[in-house]
Amino acid sequence: MTTSTGSGPTLLSGPRTGAVAGAGAGMVFDGETASIAASRAFTAGFLEQAAAEHGVRVPRQAAADAQLVVSELVTNAVKYAAGLCAVRLVVRDRLLEITVWDTEPTMPEPRGPEPGRIGHHGLEVVLALCESFEAHRDPFGKHVTACLALGPAAVPEGQAVVPGGRAKTRATAPARGVPAAGKTAPDPA
Repeated sequence: MTTSTGSGPTLLSGPRTGAVAGAGAGMVFDGETASIAASRAFTAGFLEQAAAEHGVRVPRQAAADAQLVVSELVTNAVKYAAGLCAVRLVVRDRLLEITVWDTEPTMPEPRGPEPGRIGHHGLEVVLALCESFEAHRDPFGKHVTACLALGPAAVPEGQAVVPGGRAKTRATAPARGVPAAGKTAPDPA
């Protein structure tokens, strides 16, 4: 694994199990508001590099969605956790695995749809765009992982894949009171 040092974000990169060979990178941010824009820029740069160096096909809309998902997850880390946060991006088959770590152990809980509510829709956006979402506590906070489709067969045919298979992903059941995608909540009356 390689690391760059100095002020500002720290780039972490190295092979990831089940990933397209070399198509994974991470960055640590200081947790300040500027981390949000920096994480979007990091995501855009990562996807451009994955396309240029590894032939990963990333449609324009998928790149925009990836930046939005990273932005929403890092916004939550900046807003609710003290200190550092980190982003790890890995291309696995046709998915972009986005993991954000922060120091706050409280697990994210999506709210039910409230069209009149101003703000607090970030996790709803992430759940709507991603194929899977999970969150886990760790000894130093938590990490949340969302998998976003990059389109059909994002990895070119015949591309070498690091041995070990795909990442374990599972769809997390909706929070209490939040209907599953495509379902409507029962009327409480």
